Amino acid sequence: MDDIIQGISNFRGRVFPGQQQMYQRLVRDGQQPQALIIACADSRVSPEHITQSGPGDLFVCRNAGNIVPPFSQQNGGVSSAIEYAVVALGVRDIVICGHSDCGAMKGLMNPEALSSMPNVAAWLRHSHAASQIVCEAYPEGMSPKDRHHALALENVVVQLNNLRTHPSVAAALAKGELRLHGWFFEIESGQVLAYCGERGRFVAIDDAELVPVAQTSAARVAAPTFAGSHAVAAE
Repeated sequence: MDDIIQGISNFRGRVFPGQQQMYQRLVRDGQQPQALIIACADSRVSPEHITQSGPGDLFVCRNAGNIVPPFSQQNGGVSSAIEYAVVALGVRDIVICGHSDCGAMKGLMNPEALSSMPNVAAWLRHSHAASQIVCEAYPEGMSPKDRHHALALENVVVQLNNLRTHPSVAAALAKGELRLHGWFFEIESGQVLAYCGERGRFVAIDDAELVPVAQTSAARVAAPTFAGSHAVAAE
């Protein structure tokens, strides 16, 4: 803790004075983050650091395994963060960011290691679909390292599917006001992969190209047609 306390002292004495006006503006004008990022709680994975973002730029929710439980009436921190980001803050992009060497995915591969962590085991049930995909759709002879890597990638796709079950997300997509992204941060190389919904695979983010999107939204065609038919009938 000594290093952490020293960091607070350095921030208060050296960093904050030069940024005080920015923080005062953020309080006065409120936050307007560019995106919601749902990332793993792993201490090596910092969305703000990876994206080189500053205060007010990102609305971040972190948990073990970058998991998004499917929508239910039972309240939860991840669900509440999603709803608030979409409805109250009006974010236009949501990113689910997985990463290499993920401890949660190791636990999913070795459930016996979770015998003393029942809450973690219960939480990881939201990733069981990813495990099933790797078990049944990938080659049997994969090395444990390759299987773990595949599982972490598939988990991002599964969580994107879970994200679509949230009413606020589904409505924003239908209105053409939201895009969904699936990212994967390779800790050892610093590379970020993005899931391309059109091609169904992850590709490296290249500065020279548009960043692939898992799902881009478009206004429902049926909505104006339906409204128009009623308008005609009313006449």
